[in-house]
Amino acid sequence: MNIRKLNAGESVPYELLLEADPSRKIVEKYIRRGECYIAEEANIVVGVYVILPTRPETVEMVNLSVLESEQGKGLGKKLVLHAIEIVKDRGFQRIEIGTGNSSIGQLALYQKCGFRIVGVDIDFFSKNYSEEIYENGILCRDMIRLARDL
Repeated sequence: MNIRKLNAGESVPYELLLEADPSRKIVEKYIRRGECYIAEEANIVVGVYVILPTRPETVEMVNLSVLESEQGKGLGKKLVLHAIEIVKDRGFQRIEIGTGNSSIGQLALYQKCGFRIVGVDIDFFSKNYSEEIYENGILCRDMIRLARDL
């Protein structure tokens, strides 16, 4: 498997990005401002993440998605650790990530990768998404914010 930055002119893997964030408008907005990295296996995109500098020494991972057939194989963890190394090499001091209150697996993954919960944006999803999002039988309303100092 190869993880690399998406080259200019290459097709953005929107289908995969929209699995993690159902708003195409929001995804397009951060794709323009951030950097997209893809994981490929036999020329097939199996994972993706997007990082976006938010403050002088801080970057946020604004999207992380793994092809459903590849989930549960450790690829999500590899992508998170890859992002950490990329931003650390660039001199960033902190990486942040946000996920839904209903994203139980993602919350576990991020904490296994050294992130700690630093806050909650109450009603973030209720205010910013026109349709309700359910995950694991739970209404996704709040954004759980996590961070890791590098």
